[in-house]
Amino acid sequence: QVQLVESGGGLVQAGGSLRLSCAASGSIFSANIMAWYRQAPGKQRELVAAMTSGGNTNYADSVKGRFTISRDNAKNAVYLQMGSLKPEDTAVYYCNLRIRLSNYWGQGTQVTVSS
Repeated sequence: QVQLVESGGGLVQAGGSLRLSCAASGSIFSANIMAWYRQAPGKQRELVAAMTSGGNTNYADSVKGRFTISRDNAKNAVYLQMGSLKPEDTAVYYCNLRIRLSNYWGQGTQVTVSS
């Protein structure tokens, strides 16, 4: 059983920064992809950033240059450093772990950016 626990969300003013953390536990195969998704009210869940266990990254165009994903493979943890936050970044942010054909999700953490 794989579990993901996120932390670090909150309320921040536009232009501010936040760091999200996600720790995975359970049977985790070393080759995997860890990612952050977000879902705003009335919108579909979208990929924010992803990182393979080998270090390759992928970002949504809307966050390039502002957000940085990183991970600690020894701890099975992934982080999202968010800077220059905008009101449109407001959403519930979900941690995702993909191992082969299996997808695992965290419970989500709310990020609210005030203007």
